[in-house]
Amino acid sequence: MKLKITLLLLWSVNLFASNENIGAITGKVVDKTTNSPIPYASIIVKSNDQIITGGITDDKGEFSITKIANGTYDFEIQFIGFKSYTTKITIDNKTTNLKTIYLEEEATKLAEVEVAAERTTFVQKIDRKVVNVGPDLVNAGPTASDVLNNIPSVSVDSQNNSVSLRGNDNVQIFIDGKPSQMSASQALQQIPSTSIKQIELITNPSAKFNPEGMSGIINIILKKNSNLGFNGSVNAGANFGIVPKANTSLDLNYRVNKFNFYTTYSMNHGRRINQGFLNTIDLTNEDRSNRSDFYIDNFNKNHFVKAGVDYYLNEKNTISFFTNQIFNSNDGIFNNTVNFFSGVNPAITQLFDSKNTNRNQVYNLGYKHEFEKPQKTFEAEINFNKNDRDEDSRFFDGNNNLLQTNQIETLGKNVIINIDFVNPITETTKLELGLESRFDGTDNQFDRDLTYFSDFDYKRSIQSAYVNLGKQSGKWGYQAGVRLESFDVEANFRRVDEQDGQFKDYIFTMYPSAFVTYAYTEKDNFNLSFSRRVDRPNLNQVNPIREWSSPTIDQEGNPNLTPQFTNSVELNYTRSTKIGSITSGVFFRLVNDPITQVFIQSPYDENKKLMTFANFSNTTQYGIETSGNLKFKKWWSTNFGVDAYFRNVTGFVENIDRDLVEKSVLSVPFNARMNHDFNVTKDFRITWFSMYRSAVDDLQFNSRDMWRTDLGVRYNILNNQGSISVRYNDLFNKMRARFYGENPDQVDGQFRWESRMLNVNFNYRFGTGKNRAMQRKQRDKNETQGGGLF
Repeated sequence: MKLKITLLLLWSVNLFASNENIGAITGKVVDKTTNSPIPYASIIVKSNDQIITGGITDDKGEFSITKIANGTYDFEIQFIGFKSYTTKITIDNKTTNLKTIYLEEEATKLAEVEVAAERTTFVQKIDRKVVNVGPDLVNAGPTASDVLNNIPSVSVDSQNNSVSLRGNDNVQIFIDGKPSQMSASQALQQIPSTSIKQIELITNPSAKFNPEGMSGIINIILKKNSNLGFNGSVNAGANFGIVPKANTSLDLNYRVNKFNFYTTYSMNHGRRINQGFLNTIDLTNEDRSNRSDFYIDNFNKNHFVKAGVDYYLNEKNTISFFTNQIFNSNDGIFNNTVNFFSGVNPAITQLFDSKNTNRNQVYNLGYKHEFEKPQKTFEAEINFNKNDRDEDSRFFDGNNNLLQTNQIETLGKNVIINIDFVNPITETTKLELGLESRFDGTDNQFDRDLTYFSDFDYKRSIQSAYVNLGKQSGKWGYQAGVRLESFDVEANFRRVDEQDGQFKDYIFTMYPSAFVTYAYTEKDNFNLSFSRRVDRPNLNQVNPIREWSSPTIDQEGNPNLTPQFTNSVELNYTRSTKIGSITSGVFFRLVNDPITQVFIQSPYDENKKLMTFANFSNTTQYGIETSGNLKFKKWWSTNFGVDAYFRNVTGFVENIDRDLVEKSVLSVPFNARMNHDFNVTKDFRITWFSMYRSAVDDLQFNSRDMWRTDLGVRYNILNNQGSISVRYNDLFNKMRARFYGENPDQVDGQFRWESRMLNVNFNYRFGTGKNRAMQRKQRDKNETQGGGLF
């Protein structure tokens, strides 16, 4: 009966009241035992046993029911596991604030556990798309990289784990709402898929967000349980490709009185084998034309821990602390053989093995105060991140003679302090203010053959303040904001037998943003937004110390790079239907001084190419995309995404004579993904996933298309507390990166990884906590705050 009432109230909004004889009801619903807000409780307003209007509480337990005609009504609050609350309310041309309403638990306790989302869902919010990660995505593979590669608008390069959003790899990766000292490739490989709760795609962030990342922010939200009592889950899996791999995780939570304790442990263990080739035709000297074959064998051991505690001082004040700890070790073997076509030069074989260790530590302390006025909040937070990486590498020739040893030590530290204040000035106007201080530092030392060779230190300070003002007026919503930021960076590079180098930069910049929303009907919503963003050169891009070397290619950074700025405009339309929702959008970007990877003749060795970075001329990007989350039948649902981007790229490349020449390219990347879910029975489910990525032209290299299709099944066991999942990825083994180019040499290559893989997972949930979403606040979900309207 309660379910029927909840469904009815969602459809039963009565608009008979005239503008001059209406009022509203506001308040907050709280658990009497724990003083915790109760989100998603049903609010019902009745007259003579007929439902007049209603709603549900938000994540903070607050509600606001508007446009109620004058009169006397029966007011009721319902939530499973609690006694219903009822009272009489009289509406008389004003807002009635019920303040805090305390619900008491039912005498009979429910022995339930938290039930994970049965399938991945996509929710379109005003400034972001939220992906609630279900078992189908978790079973796509053991790492965050495997999950992201199955999400519309996102692509992950399996060769170097670089991630792109809407066809652009200038994207910021956040973990629990904060930037990390880890690079994107490190984060994606070291965060296990079983620890991911949500992924937020923020393509046009507001002024409240860090402005870095031309294409936006991908925020990976890690799991955190807050159910009452003791509960948790265990997950174990194996992945069978060329060689088997194992992964497992354990989630535990204990909530009692004013405390909530939680922890997650995950482990990934196994070898990954990759291979590829590169054909190079040197038109100026055929004796240098060659085929280079690569074979890479990495043995990876990764341990991930998240632990935290929330302390609810009282109804209005909360202190939270959590830490993330990642321990990673990687033993790799790299075999590179170069055969020259003419036969004049002898073949070259280089063997390379390395041992890499990495420890990433995050410590976060936060405080939140909620004022008596609904939705008025003050938050303060400090986040410390330390990343310690060591590399020990050895190079051998084809006869296994030791050529060189490399020892590299890198220590990175990051401190972020931020304060946020939200004040709803009126029922329709909201003001947001904030301050942030960010301090980054990295120290690196490189020893060659046990002797000092080079080192660098890199320090930057970012001080910023933002203001957002939003207003709702009928069907229209507005928000305008600006972020003021002072950016100060200094880096010092030292190398034996070379003059010391230094990189300095100071920029004071304004980053404006604006949002306009229009609710044409309850089912049709439009959103127009603008933002300005920046991509500053990262450590790898400005570091002139050689990162890696092969017989034919060296890689190093360029300390003369300048930041690139992006102005973005985006228009989205969301249509809600009986079977789900579809969002379509268009966007335009103007990019000043884009940073691009280039190949040039090495200034150190005439027989080698140098892979480095350079600023190119201004470029434009525009595109369209459509995504949806639909349920055609009770037994058949799907989510999909289709996007196409148009990039005008202009820059300088080397021609056959080694001269720099200007080149322009219009490229049109196209991507499509579709995931079908079939409920064969209540406990048995089939998943079918397919994706296609088109060929892409660029200034120096062009890539060819690729596609894949996956098939998976899932069966619930142990009274729905457990499940077994099996997924076969890339059934036809078609995923591989193929590329070719003509500047300055004719090249053709391919890179393959273990794309075809069988994944088997077992999951079991246990505990005595109630099945109810008890997030104390938005920060409990580890979301980046703000952006958009109400």
